[in-house]
Amino acid sequence: MRLKTYASVIVFLVVCITVSVLSLGVRTVVGFADEAKEEKQDFIKWAEFNVPASALDKAYKVALQAHEEGLGLDMPHILGYLAATYWGNWKSYKSADVDKLLERVRAGESLDEMAAKYKDYNYFCKTYDAVVGGMVGDYAIELPDENGNMRWVEKYGLKAYLPVAEGFGFGHSDDFGNSRSFGYRRRHLGNDLMGTVGTPIIAVESGTVEVMGWNRYGGWRIGIRSFNSERYYYYAHLRKDKPFQPGLKEGDVVQGGDVIGYLGMTGYSDKENVNGMKVPHLHFGLQLIFDESQKDGNGEIWVDVYQLVNFLARNRSTVMRDSETGYYNRKYSYIDYNAQSEGNTDTTKNASG
Repeated sequence: MRLKTYASVIVFLVVCITVSVLSLGVRTVVGFADEAKEEKQDFIKWAEFNVPASALDKAYKVALQAHEEGLGLDMPHILGYLAATYWGNWKSYKSADVDKLLERVRAGESLDEMAAKYKDYNYFCKTYDAVVGGMVGDYAIELPDENGNMRWVEKYGLKAYLPVAEGFGFGHSDDFGNSRSFGYRRRHLGNDLMGTVGTPIIAVESGTVEVMGWNRYGGWRIGIRSFNSERYYYYAHLRKDKPFQPGLKEGDVVQGGDVIGYLGMTGYSDKENVNGMKVPHLHFGLQLIFDESQKDGNGEIWVDVYQLVNFLARNRSTVMRDSETGYYNRKYSYIDYNAQSEGNTDTTKNASG
């Protein structure tokens, strides 16, 4: 009888321990799931880019100065601090505010400590880093010296280019958000750069060709993803019959300043290779992606690039025409070290076409 009682007690204890372990396991799994869900939701859901070109220009120049002086002050943090002090209202922008910021940092003040009282500082920094964070850095370019001999020059500066090649005219206005009706009524999520058919279109930034081909809305188009995956550049309405740079394909790494295609007026057609647009132009768009769930669907974040285009007009890719093929190539060989680290070690690949 006593053995039977002991056995019952042992069975009871085993059951209690098993239930406790299983319960702990369930709580742990649920806890991990909750943490993962919370972490996944912790990304920017909405953003706008309304920084004037004058502020971009000033922030860029001061960032270059700060780099030379070893101050560690970059464009996103300069712009983020200003936006926080303006409460996001860039109509309050004054060039002198950037100079004051630089002087305070030179005097030894910490930018993060200065910005601690502004609750939206980190949000603005993350947003502006997503837009311009990869546009400034180290690169090398082959240029002629005073004797006309080509030599490689290493530089630190703007690595992003205007999407229209040097020597080719264009016009644009701030048309972001305008109504569009082909297929269905929607907002215009880009900036139209008006030009002539055949104008060489330039990769604004180095990255990977993610999408390339026909779309009933954008016609012949190219989508290029930045290496940090936060920026998706969209170039649409490319030229009929010969829209792309020869040899370019999905998965290729391109460098900022490379010729990727040619301006046209295709799209707005269910039939492929049709000029459905009334005026030749490039539709240039920039999508910010803080989480892959935002790549397609209702969570997409497209920003107004009108002021960005005005800023990038300071840096245009010089191209030359191949008389035999009629295609254009960048004139000066170029190395973006970020592109090189992505596996594009042949620095003349895209320059030679």
